[in-house]
Amino acid sequence: MNILDKIILSKRAEIEQQKKLISTNDMTKSPYFKEAGYSFKRALKNNATGIIAEFKRKSPSLGWIKEGANVTDITTGYAAAGAAALSILTDEPFFGGTLSDLRKVRQSVSIPILRKDFIVDEYQLFQAKSAGADVILLIAECLDKKTVKNLAETAKNLGLEVLMEVHSEEQLEKICDAIDCIGVNNRNLKTFKVSLQTSIDLSAQIPNQFVKIAESGISNAESISLLSNYGFKGFLIGEAFMKTEHPAETLKQFIQKI
Repeated sequence: MNILDKIILSKRAEIEQQKKLISTNDMTKSPYFKEAGYSFKRALKNNATGIIAEFKRKSPSLGWIKEGANVTDITTGYAAAGAAALSILTDEPFFGGTLSDLRKVRQSVSIPILRKDFIVDEYQLFQAKSAGADVILLIAECLDKKTVKNLAETAKNLGLEVLMEVHSEEQLEKICDAIDCIGVNNRNLKTFKVSLQTSIDLSAQIPNQFVKIAESGISNAESISLLSNYGFKGFLIGEAFMKTEHPAETLKQFIQKI
C-alpha cells in the first residue's frame, strides 16, 4: 500500500466519525453559506504573480516542516505580501492541519482560500463551505470520472469553485464542465518524486478554458517565468516558504524577484 492509499483509507474512516458529530444540515447554518465568497479563478487571472501561498505544518515526505506554526500570523502575512490566494491544509494525521485553521484564516483575510485536502465524500464539501473556503481540491489520482463529476457539481451548487489536480495525461479525461481550474502536481503522489517537466508536458493538453495551475517543486522566480511561458496562471507554493524562519517575508522577497 503506497502513501496515497494510506491517506485515503485514513480519510474515509475519519469522515465516518465526523458524520456522527455534525450533520450537513447543521453545517448549512454557517454564515458562509449565505455569502458568495471570493473567486479563486478570477484572482489568479487578475493577480500579477498568481502565487497561491500554502500553509503546511508537515508532509509525509518531509515530516514536520514548522511544528506549532501559527496559521493566522503566517497567512495574514502572506496576504499582505501579495499572495493571489491561500491554500490551507486541513488533513491532520499526515499534514498537521485542521478545519479550525481554515476558519481562523477566513476571519483574517479577504482573498480566496483553497481547502487543500483529500476529498472523497460530499460531506467534505459542506465542511469546506461552512468553514469559509472558496474553492476545493479534487485529486484525479484517487477519484474515478463519475465521482469527480458528482463532487464538482455538488461543490458548484454550494457556491464553491473547483480545482482538479492531475499528474498524467490519462487523468485529464476526468475533466467535466463543473471544473474551474486544472492543477498539475509536479510531485508524484505515489513516489513523491518532483519534476517541473510534468507541468510542461501536460500544459498543451489542458483545454484553454481552464485556468492552469502548477503545483509542487516551485522554489525560484525562474520557475515561475518558465511555467508562465506554457500558459500557467497559478503557482501553488508551500514548502519553499514554510521551511524558512519567516514565510511571509520569504514570499515578499520572492515576489520582488519575479
